[in-house]
Amino acid sequence: QVQLVESGGGLVQAGGSLRLSCAASGVTFSSYTVGWFRQAPGKEREFVTAISWSGASTYSPDSIKGRFTISRDNAEKKVYLQMNSLKPEDTAVYYCAAKAGVVRSPARGDLWNYWGQGTQVTVSS
Repeated sequence: QVQLVESGGGLVQAGGSLRLSCAASGVTFSSYTVGWFRQAPGKEREFVTAISWSGASTYSPDSIKGRFTISRDNAEKKVYLQMNSLKPEDTAVYYCAAKAGVVRSPARGDLWNYWGQGTQVTVSS
């Protein structure tokens, strides 16, 4: 059984930072691609970023490059999302997702096999 658990969300003022964590169990974690999505109320789930099993490759839309950084620690079976210069429009529930091997099109949510329950991030002005 695969389990993904997110943590680290909370309330932060605009311009501040948060670090989200995704802890995995039930998988050979080092062989999985892991990503982050987010969903604001009334909006579609949106791809944020992803990291390959080796950690050598990352994928992010241009809109978040330079602000959000994904990393992984396979020994700890965790993936992190460091979020800096947060804006109110970053407010959303953030979800961790995983898939064995390579994800050809990481922005397509339907291609991911496993999902966490999400952690709320609220950015105030």
